[in-house]
Parts: sequence; C-alpha cells; structure tokens
Amino acid sequence: MSFKADAAKIKRWREERHWSQEHVADLAGIGLRTIQRIENGEPASQESLKALAAAYNVDVIALSLDQEAEATRMVERQNEKVRAGIRLSFWIHLSGYVIGVFVFLGISIGIGGDTFVMKWPLIWWTVGLVSHAATVVIVHVATRYTEQFNSVG
Repeated sequence: MSFKADAAKIKRWREERHWSQEHVADLAGIGLRTIQRIENGEPASQESLKALAAAYNVDVIALSLDQEAEATRMVERQNEKVRAGIRLSFWIHLSGYVIGVFVFLGISIGIGGDTFVMKWPLIWWTVGLVSHAATVVIVHVATRYTEQFNSVG
C-alpha cells in the first residue's frame, strides 16, 4: 500500500538539518534512490515512511499529506483558473467592443447623413458588455465573501 508523502516538507526538513540525501538514507536504513523518489513526490511505501519518520523522530502522519487540505487546495486552484478565464473573456469582449465601436463609426460616416445608423446594434452590444462586466464583478464579490466565510468557519 502506498501513501502520498509531503515531499516538500520532507525535503525542507532535510535541508534545515543540513543533511544530504545519503545521510537520510543511512539514518532511515533505506536506499538513496527511495529518498530521491519520495522527495520528487512519488508514492512511498508504508515501511519507507516509517523509516523516514524514525530518522526525523516524528510520527508517520507528520510526513503524509493532509488529504482534505490537498483536496481543498486543488479545488481552490481550479476555481482560480475559472475566475481567471472569466476575467480574460471580459477583456477580450471589451477589446472587441472597442474595435466594433470604430467599425460602427466608420459605417455611419461612410453612409453619411446626420444620424448614427449603427445606434441600435451599439446599444445592444453595450448592454451585453455591461452584463458581462456585472458577471465578473458578481463572481469577484462572491469569491471574496466565500473566502471570508471559510476563513471564519
């Protein structure tokens, strides 16, 4: 059975003690390659983690990742990617809108006359852009509220 060890913590502890990987391997009674694999984030056997825990003089659970915290971090990273995508889509929409305004002005000037003939398409496009901006703001505010709520509870 394999366990997911906290590779960053194990490496940090080794470096804080100024130990080489060879020294840790000797202390734990396991192979150097096993230490290298564990520090690279590969799964470790229960025996290897027990040996490492004995070398560091800690409980085995201290070397393992907190699965719930890791799942929470993964969800937060995924949510941040979604929020970044929403913000990016708004900036793309805004860029298209600015270009569209110039195109609409060009069409109206090309047709001539005293009225702006592209008024209604520009009004409805503006409504769409404002709605998109409102969505970005709502997602931002909801995210902040959720973060504050989660930090309290």
